[in-house]
Amino acid sequence: MKRAIARAIFDDVGSYPLPEGTTKEWVTETFAKLDVEPEREIGFEPELDSHKNRLYEIIRDAMWQKLNAGVNVPNYPQFQNMIAQFIVPIMDDDRTEAPLLIKEDEAKIVEMDALEQMAKEYREKRGEKLKLRICVTGPIELYYNQFSPPVYIDVLSNLAKSVGRFVKHTIEGARNYEVQCATIDEPSIGLDPRIEEEGIITALELASEYAFRKGVDTQIHLHSPIFYETVCEVKGINAIGLESAANPSLLALIDKKQLEEHDKFLRIGVSRTDILSMAAEYDETHHTNAFKDKGVLERVVNEYNSPEKVKKRLEKAYSFFGERIKYVGPDCGLGPFPSQELAYLVLKNTSEGITDFVFV
Repeated sequence: MKRAIARAIFDDVGSYPLPEGTTKEWVTETFAKLDVEPEREIGFEPELDSHKNRLYEIIRDAMWQKLNAGVNVPNYPQFQNMIAQFIVPIMDDDRTEAPLLIKEDEAKIVEMDALEQMAKEYREKRGEKLKLRICVTGPIELYYNQFSPPVYIDVLSNLAKSVGRFVKHTIEGARNYEVQCATIDEPSIGLDPRIEEEGIITALELASEYAFRKGVDTQIHLHSPIFYETVCEVKGINAIGLESAANPSLLALIDKKQLEEHDKFLRIGVSRTDILSMAAEYDETHHTNAFKDKGVLERVVNEYNSPEKVKKRLEKAYSFFGERIKYVGPDCGLGPFPSQELAYLVLKNTSEGITDFVFV
């Protein structure tokens, strides 16, 4: 018999390791070149064409890995710096209509262009649109990265509107895929002692407004639940993300009644992504060196993220929140993992654990 949690959606946070032999420096340089001439015709500069094709191939292959691992609503593979990807165009006077307010036609997520052909193939093969999650760095994160307190609401508001325009451009530009979930990534809220409550609700409302109006689920990805009560006041956000696999005590800080009162849901982390901590814990227990001894990291992943442990974490979270859980997946992005094979293993184990919980 299926449990109610069967309606929970398996997604991932976004980042993913690069394939062996590809450096972050090459990826950063290639993205930067494409950013300078995004509409340039193929054939104009053969070397750049080759780099663009290779980059797009890497993005598409990572997305197929996520789908093949069982992710229901995968995030576009994030290989860029989460700040630079958005703040560079927002700070470019040629691409803004006011200070820090990007023009709507300039608010592009390059990765979505890379996935369009893949999404077309997916649609032709499976007879339905590919459902995707997008992640944009939040206005609070961008503000405090660029400016010191105090908060100037007009500046923050333009940043927030710009973030919302990246979401809008992606949703409107979708042809063969469908944006099911837009996530605002705010890892520093609750952790950076400079961040105060002032401006948070205003900024998040502006950033989430378009997705909310279009009926697209809007998550916020937090590393701390300290301000979750404030987030509950944001009309445009309907799912709050918790990194509860590595920090299960976070579940006790959330009041289910408050979620119900504001009609908010949770995105629960059910597999750990803190690979360095997991490896250190494993090495101490088993007297190994996970980053030198061949095969140890695979055992680390299977030790801390076995399907059985994923299932148990989901059972615990469900016992607290039941149907208030709408999304489940890894705590955070998988970019820090040393190989795509290990990242894929995390996703595969997570999928199996979720399935074991649903079908019992």
